Amino acid sequence: MSARHSTRPRRIEDALSQLVDNLTHRFSYAATEDELPDEEYEALAVRQQENLEHSWRILDAYSNSSNDPTSPNGGAGLGITRRGSLAGGENINNASDLIKRKLLRENASPDKAMRFSNLYSRLLTQPVLSQKWAILYLLYRLSSLDDYDESFEEEGGSRSPAVEPGNIQNLLWKGQRARQGLGPMSDEEGPAISSSASQIPARLERKASQRRPEREIRDMGEDEELEMAQEHQRYRAMSDAAARDIQMEEQRTAQPQLAPDDQQKLARPAENGLLRDLPFVLQGLSSSNLEFTSSTLKLPPTLPIPLVSLLNTLAEPGLLYKGLSAFVESSSGGLLNQSLRAALSNELRSYLGLVATLEGEIRRALAAPGASTSPASVAKTGVTLKRCVVWTRDATMALRLMSVIVEEAQNKKGGQLISMIHGFSTSHGDPFVCALAEKLLTHVTRPFYDMLRLWIYDGELSDPYQEFFVVEPEVSPSTDPRRLATSVWEDKYKLDDDLVPSIITQDFAKKVFLIGKSLNFIRYGCGDSGWVEAYSKESSKELRYGDTASLETSIDEAYKSTMARLIYLMDEKFKLFDHLRALKKYLLLGQGDFIALLMESLASNLDRPANSQYRHTLTAQLEHAIRASNAQYDSSDVLRRLDARMLELSHGEIGWDCFTLEYKIDAPVDVVITPWGSTQYLKVFNFLWRVKRVEFALGSTWRRCMTGARGVLRSVDDKVGPDWKGARCAIAEMIHFVCQLQYYILFEVIEASWDQLQASISKPGCTLDDLIEAHTKYLESITHKGLLGSSSSSKSSSSNKHQEESFLTQLHQILKIMLAYKDAVDGLYSFSVAEFTRRQELSAKIETRTAQGRWGVTERDLLSSRRTRGHQNSVSSMSTPNVGNSADDIGTPSSLMGQDLSADDHMLASLRVRLRDLSAEFRSRLNTLLGDLAYQPDVDMRFLAVVMNFNDFYEPVRKRRTATSSRDKERLRRKAAEGNAQKEMKKERRDPTGPESASGSGAQAP
Repeated sequence: MSARHSTRPRRIEDALSQLVDNLTHRFSYAATEDELPDEEYEALAVRQQENLEHSWRILDAYSNSSNDPTSPNGGAGLGITRRGSLAGGENINNASDLIKRKLLRENASPDKAMRFSNLYSRLLTQPVLSQKWAILYLLYRLSSLDDYDESFEEEGGSRSPAVEPGNIQNLLWKGQRARQGLGPMSDEEGPAISSSASQIPARLERKASQRRPEREIRDMGEDEELEMAQEHQRYRAMSDAAARDIQMEEQRTAQPQLAPDDQQKLARPAENGLLRDLPFVLQGLSSSNLEFTSSTLKLPPTLPIPLVSLLNTLAEPGLLYKGLSAFVESSSGGLLNQSLRAALSNELRSYLGLVATLEGEIRRALAAPGASTSPASVAKTGVTLKRCVVWTRDATMALRLMSVIVEEAQNKKGGQLISMIHGFSTSHGDPFVCALAEKLLTHVTRPFYDMLRLWIYDGELSDPYQEFFVVEPEVSPSTDPRRLATSVWEDKYKLDDDLVPSIITQDFAKKVFLIGKSLNFIRYGCGDSGWVEAYSKESSKELRYGDTASLETSIDEAYKSTMARLIYLMDEKFKLFDHLRALKKYLLLGQGDFIALLMESLASNLDRPANSQYRHTLTAQLEHAIRASNAQYDSSDVLRRLDARMLELSHGEIGWDCFTLEYKIDAPVDVVITPWGSTQYLKVFNFLWRVKRVEFALGSTWRRCMTGARGVLRSVDDKVGPDWKGARCAIAEMIHFVCQLQYYILFEVIEASWDQLQASISKPGCTLDDLIEAHTKYLESITHKGLLGSSSSSKSSSSNKHQEESFLTQLHQILKIMLAYKDAVDGLYSFSVAEFTRRQELSAKIETRTAQGRWGVTERDLLSSRRTRGHQNSVSSMSTPNVGNSADDIGTPSSLMGQDLSADDHMLASLRVRLRDLSAEFRSRLNTLLGDLAYQPDVDMRFLAVVMNFNDFYEPVRKRRTATSSRDKERLRRKAAEGNAQKEMKKERRDPTGPESASGSGAQAP
């Protein structure tokens, strides 16, 4: 028989040899040759050989068809192109892993293991060594020789089938087959071990030359044959020990080491026992096979991986249930937290019902016939660990969600807790999670809706744990002057935006807040608790989660009813709008006749120092003004609130500076007209009262001038006529300025703001907050525009510390200048009257002297007047001295005339200078004010500048924003005064009439 060349890998060849040997009849050549004659022995050997050859021909034919490139397999058979690579590479890697694990286990530092890895990588690159696995494994076994001997003794020999003495020849024939070139043998395949008789290399023939080796083998002694069999068994034991070491290393790294005693006691529990312990596992309780610690489940180390995976899945609900039970049993938190515990407790009871049902199924399955002896019978009943995992899947998801909710609810309360659970129901994509969150919300929101119902129907806040979004502050919210009123409306309740749940919107929350606050205000602030109780009995209904349409309808109805009742009470019972109109009439000077009468009656008293004013005098004058004006027709409730009083006194002030009117406001109207609002009214009144006082003073002076121009002033027109002409022009300018300022404040500011207030409070559905906001805007408008932006305080420059004047300061300065000019005009009028009186007396004396036959005025009187004019220093004395005889014994009034003329000249000069300076300063400041108003962003304030300078008479100059020194200011003032003086001189030149000397009027000869 020719040699058979195989292209299969060596390990595949060995496996096929074992397969053929098992399928064909095997016999021992050594034993058969002694029992049978040679002919029968040869026939038996030939038949055995023919069977083997037939088997190999079948395998070779299949292998050739698989290796045919034209076949569908394309020559890619069972490892043909990579012979031995799988087995060899795997063995090499396993040997290196064994060594590396041993080094890591025996050494505390990983340095030796790293060094071995470097050496191993270099070994793989060496092509010289072919049996790398054998070398590595040999070194590993030599390092642990004692462990190998013990393991070999425990195994009791090789785990492979015993090698029969007659099969020793197969090893030899296998080696002979390799030497005859039956097939190439890869160096990386390692030692091939096989006891198959199918490795006979050639056809057995009946020739003496071929049977000689068999005879030699049969002649071997029994001891030599046993020695070869033991050597083969030892080599096979080495290979099996390597595989066993690999498995032991993997188990050692996968699970903790156990003591020898524990390994002996440990036994793999059956699935029936695990099913019996499953109800305890699902409740987080320890059993005989499975033990729970604080947060973990300890599994037996001998369980297979599939069972470990199933038990891990089944242990999750048990651990979650254990944590949730601890949360449910606690008692901390508010009402919503307790409601959450109750909802979770219901879900846990449902879970326990599932566990009880599952336990009944398990007991029924374990009680079935044959369940104790055959685990398959339990599986036939339909109860397995896999099915238990499927049955508890939804419950596990529910427990997961509840556990997440419990973790998130640690630092949340009230609306925050509701918002968190509501987020799962609206933002999660799993329908199961959404449904469970909605179910929990139904229970959790019950305390919230109870508090909401009590708030919107009774106006009472029942929130012991501060979980509702309406809170009652313990301390004053701020020190803002607008919040100083200790009213039940502003300070009693606040809206906490952080506690507003996501199931309602911010606008909805504000509406709810207003409803409850209004009911509480009606009950305690307005004293109308009967209506609140009747409204609660009529409209109260149960509120629940999910009924959004009904909730919105209830809130809208409650909002309309409550707001309408509150506005009705403020208007009809407490006369809020009447008080607002009274404030406009009396404090904002809307009642003109009353203010005019009050000012006329108080003028004489207020000209005196402020410390000489008495309250009963002011009150009497106030009563007189009320009785004599249309104010008498107002209601008594309004009139009794009016009061006249003096502000804080300062040294040197007069009654005009400290007088004020006061309108008293009490609860609950002080919710709208707060103390801050009363202060704003007082501020505007003081400013308007000062403007009105200037107007009253200028009006009185103007009337006196107009009256005197037809009498007294006409007689002295030759001396003071130009002065009176300039004074009348200046007074007309000032009166024009005051009238335009009053018109702007009373009509452009106050009336326009009042119309806006009326429009705001007349809107349908107006609330008390709307009233408060509209009234606040009304006051801010009249104080900002009416006081010309007085809210902006004066600023200081960084270069120097001079402060810029605000509009209000400029107005006060202009008003002071106007009052000073009025005093100067009064002085000029007094001088004119004195001059008129002196002239009348002189005329009477001249007539008397003429009747006596003497000269009325002589030259000596004129010389005496010139001589004594330089010695007169007093200009304030206006009394007429006694008439005496002259030195020439002639009774002429020359000395008297000279003295009076000198004093009059000095007084007139000082009055002219004062009038000219005050007029120039008035125009200068007015130009500055008009220039600043022209650049204001507010349209009304720019319009004021246009009205005051409608004919471009003034030249507005914008005030410099950079601070100037006092010298520069004085220079600018003088320049403006000189400019005004030049204008007056030009006007005088245009007028042909001029001052004439009064001395020549009476010098006539008899």
